[in-house]
Amino acid sequence: MNPKLPYVLLVGAAVIIFILSCMLLSRGGRSPTCESQPNVVEKTGSMSQSLVFADLTPEEMSQVVRYLQGHLGVPLVDASRAKPSDNCIASVDLQVPAKAEVLRFLDAGGARPPREALAVLYFGNQAEPNITEYVVGPLPTPAYHRDVTVQRYGGKVPYHRRPMLAVEYKQLGGFLEKKAFAAAPTFMQKVLEYDGTNVAFQTTVPHGFQSGDRVTWFVLFQNVSGFFVHPVGLEVLVDHSSLDISQWAVSRVFYNGQYYRDMAQLESAYTQGRISVEKVRKAPWDGDFSSMKPRAPPAALFPVQFEPQGPRYSVRNNHVLFQAWSFAFGMSASTGLRLFDIRHKGERVAYELSVQEALSVYGSNCPGGMSTRYMDGSFGLGRYTSPLVPGVDCPYLATYVDTHSLSDSLRPKKRKASLCIFEQNLGSPLRRHYSNLQSLYYGGLVNSALVIRSIATVGNYDYVWDFIFYQNGAIEGKVQATGYPSSSFLHGDGLRYGNRLWEHTLGTIHTHFVNYKVDLDVGGVKNSLVAHDMAFEMTRAPWSPEQQIERPRLTKKVLDTEDQAAFRLQSKIPRYIYFAANSKNKWGHQRGYRIQITSFAGDHIPEASSMERAISWARYQLAVTRRKEEEPTSTSIYNQNDPWTPTVTFADFINNETIANEDLVAWITAGFLHIPHSEDIPNTVTVGNSVGFLLRPYNYYDLDPSIYTHDGVFFTSEQDFTACEINPLACLPKTASCLPNFPPFTYDGFRNM
Repeated sequence: MNPKLPYVLLVGAAVIIFILSCMLLSRGGRSPTCESQPNVVEKTGSMSQSLVFADLTPEEMSQVVRYLQGHLGVPLVDASRAKPSDNCIASVDLQVPAKAEVLRFLDAGGARPPREALAVLYFGNQAEPNITEYVVGPLPTPAYHRDVTVQRYGGKVPYHRRPMLAVEYKQLGGFLEKKAFAAAPTFMQKVLEYDGTNVAFQTTVPHGFQSGDRVTWFVLFQNVSGFFVHPVGLEVLVDHSSLDISQWAVSRVFYNGQYYRDMAQLESAYTQGRISVEKVRKAPWDGDFSSMKPRAPPAALFPVQFEPQGPRYSVRNNHVLFQAWSFAFGMSASTGLRLFDIRHKGERVAYELSVQEALSVYGSNCPGGMSTRYMDGSFGLGRYTSPLVPGVDCPYLATYVDTHSLSDSLRPKKRKASLCIFEQNLGSPLRRHYSNLQSLYYGGLVNSALVIRSIATVGNYDYVWDFIFYQNGAIEGKVQATGYPSSSFLHGDGLRYGNRLWEHTLGTIHTHFVNYKVDLDVGGVKNSLVAHDMAFEMTRAPWSPEQQIERPRLTKKVLDTEDQAAFRLQSKIPRYIYFAANSKNKWGHQRGYRIQITSFAGDHIPEASSMERAISWARYQLAVTRRKEEEPTSTSIYNQNDPWTPTVTFADFINNETIANEDLVAWITAGFLHIPHSEDIPNTVTVGNSVGFLLRPYNYYDLDPSIYTHDGVFFTSEQDFTACEINPLACLPKTASCLPNFPPFTYDGFRNM
């Protein structure tokens, strides 16, 4: 035997022991990567059927454009470079099929409805310029088009009602720079230090005071980050009603509290020393006080949510499955996020949930501010849906979905990661009870909900749109407002209309109103509207007749007509108001879904206003009407530019028709009053600026359906609650000790601007 062999074996064994020890130590110091488990979802509905609601694909949009170019017999200019006197395709979006056709397809084995697009065209190069809407189909290979304008609106849509294209803003910017500002060179240079690049402007709407007007105030700001709160005191009224750009003209000028006929008069007054000049300090490019750059260095990382066994929901095309929930989703170019065929435990509870409009009415002592009534659907809540930042706009590991739209161009635009879906542990119990009387036990349920979200950035405001699905069968629709407040130049009695936010910045008072369409189908298409509430009654105590008791009792009322079901904005509304089915639960109650509104709305514009009928949906916090295909939306994109003769008037939907045992729609309005204050600098936070509604089961089930979810926790004093088989929370050190796989951070928000 070699005398060195024992030493060699000993050294080898030591090396092996050292390697194994290092491996064990490294494993103990770093948890394994999380592994996805099969999705725990109830298979309800058909993913292929949900495609009946799917947004148009880029290929389908392009097919529609090519078809229209070849079959209308008129030249079509690319909307990205069209003059007002040209013909162009303004937008192409999905034409949602009629509900009856869809239900025959989904529920009765009927034929799939033809897939069609709705194309909006501006015909400026005609003897009678107009807006025309065509339904084009069938997709993906179009073979027909139908003019549906008269059918939808009762007549032709005048050309002056057209929403402004991006190119018209560009043309107006050129007009201001080359003609308007050029008429006052000394003022612009000496007072604003204008160099052709350092001024930004914000448009106001509506355009004038009567039908046919297209006259717009443009408010000027320093062109810096967060320019919305950097007014310079100059506002210019431009008449751009002519289809000939060369005929556009300045109608009025406002500077620091004074009005002038035009820029030439302003220039003359300045050079003659007849103007009170308020010189604004030049802001750095980052905006200084309006910069959103953090003022503190990075520190400990904020909490991050992850799914230790992978997502418990699935997303296939436009179809989502989550536990007992299923629904289809889409993105309308004008109204934004919308859901269809929402089912719980396999049964449809709502056919459609969609945003309809977002309205803001401003006050100010400057002309631009005092005349502003933004109807953001006209600009496009879907069109301006912005790419989402993982970890801030949505949880980092959310599922991100790209959306596409075609507007202002002949080519579809892709908005990468502009919609997100995620399950969120809300950090509080959905329900719980700790029993320390008689039997000793704890029972609780994690409040984990599914969220689908998009964020629309329309000018200065960012709207965070959520639909949230809870395990007890409730649905929440919610919007949170953030972004920058709009502002006016502070002068004179400005503080009657808001608060001072900076040296020359007046944060102007304004209202926010948001309207939703809620097409509930509770236990079937036909429903009735029922109100439950309370009243106190006085009675004698049966065991002591000389004593009086005040006891609350239940009040019940069936609301039979649309007039009874229209609740004005500030009026009292029954605390329990619900859609009732024609079926009953185990306990003999009509199955129902309750509508619960969260709102802090300001006052609606007076009904005597010449433009009120265009926004008459905002009269009502809740209005329930019979569902009609000819009343698909509460407003129109054309109402913004001609509110004096509205294309769609919601108030006309309410005509005292019976709503008992009918297919019904609830139109819900929520809102809040915003008086900007110093904490709105650098910009507005979402906290406290959240409104919306809840749809809650009301005797719809025999008991709370969340008792059947997998997230419940229950143990007694006599059980070993440290054992996994008794208490799933005891398993967390094992089941949730993995490390999530965070993909590299990416963001696509600055491409193709």
